[in-house]
Order: sequence, then structure tokens, then C-alpha cells
Amino acid sequence: MNVAAVVVSHGHAADVAELVPLLRPQVEELVVVANVPGSVGEFPPDVRVLENERPRGYAANANRGIAETRSPYVVVANPDTRPHPDAVTVLAEFAAGRPRCGIAGPELRYPDGRWQPARRRFPTVGGTLVRRTPLRALFPPLERQRDYYLLDERPSEPVEADWLLGAFLLLRREMVAELGGFDPRFRLYGEDIDLAYRAAKAGWERWHVPGAVVVHAWSRASDSAFLSRRTLWHWRSVARFARKHPERLRALR
Repeated sequence: MNVAAVVVSHGHAADVAELVPLLRPQVEELVVVANVPGSVGEFPPDVRVLENERPRGYAANANRGIAETRSPYVVVANPDTRPHPDAVTVLAEFAAGRPRCGIAGPELRYPDGRWQPARRRFPTVGGTLVRRTPLRALFPPLERQRDYYLLDERPSEPVEADWLLGAFLLLRREMVAELGGFDPRFRLYGEDIDLAYRAAKAGWERWHVPGAVVVHAWSRASDSAFLSRRTLWHWRSVARFARKHPERLRALR
């Protein structure tokens, strides 16, 4: 089964050097988008490297990489992910068996083996305010927002999802073409939620597939400070999502 993979690197040469040998045997095409200098090292000839003349947002880079591939499925992977040897095959075979599966995501685990909440509900106004403001210090989201993160559900079989954390996703090219890919106006954060939401409205299924396992060194960088450049990017993404999908403003909690 033909599967391509795209990795966007923003100065993460060391991470990409560890990821590529794990991902390369599982796919037929592998593209690395080097967003800034220091994003890549030396790779085998069959790994394509696209170097940007100027930095772009994550969504735009992912779209560029996808456009350079031809396989019917494409994995978009963060540099800090480490897929198990059969992860891509499990995702692709599952998607092949469900013609309306547009997005399939694996079970994510922290490097120490702990389960990571990859399958989530679409955001609400109240929950977003807690996660993106100092309120999160009083109401820790990963403890209190159990419904949003689906913390009480640990499925062992494939289950549908609202959206899936964009660290490692298998996308059906047919869906990507229909929806126009990621919205490049999302610089960083929210592009995965927006894609899943548009997919849902277009009748494409999103599935969490626990049989595929990927280790993800999730740093939660935007949660490390209340006032930072990443916080600003996150709020810009929240505002853009609300402008695009104003009906979600009725989802208060």
C-alpha cells in the first residue's frame, strides 16, 4: 500500500535524524521540509528535502510537502515523534477498509511509556478560556477537562474522534484535495482542529486507531508561560477558528 510521509522541521535537525530511519522503511515517499537553516542533516538519496527561502507557518509547510507526493495516503509527522515499526501500516490498512476515513491517528505515548491524550472533542468557549489563560493554574486542564481530553476513555479498538492531535496523522489524499489541505492562515496551532472540523462537515470520518503506536515527546511549549510568542500564536489560531466556524461559539462548555 502506497503511503507518503511529510516531516516539517523548524531547526530540529537532531530530532529528524532520529525519526527518518524509523519512518523511511514504512513509506514509499518521504519528504522533509526544512523551514529554517539547521533543520536537516544528511539523508539517503530517496529522502527529498525541500528548503524554504523564507520561513513559513506549519500548515503552509505541511501543504507544500503533501503537494510534492503522490501516494493515496500521506502521513504528516512532527520531528519529535517515533513510530513503532508497524504504525504506518496499521493506520493505512485501517483507512483502506473505510472509504470515508479521511484522518487516522495512532495511540500516542510519552517517552516513558505513559498514555497521551491524542483523541479529543472539538473545543468549547469555556474550555478554551481555561486552557489558554492563567485559569489553567487553578483548573489544570489535563486533570479537570476530562470530557475534552476523553481522559476516562482508553479504547483498545478503533473508535471515531472529533479531532486528533496533529503530531502524527495519516490523511487520505482524496480528502486533502477536496478540502484544500490545511488552512495556511494558521501559523502554528489549531490547523489540525480546523482540518478535522472541515472534514466532519464534509462527511469525512476521523478515527483513533490504538493498534498503531507512536511515541511523542510532547513538550506543551505553549503552556510553559502565560505571555509568550507561542501564546500569541495560539490565541490568533483560536480567533481564526472562531471566525471560520462561528457556530462553535454556541458550545460554551
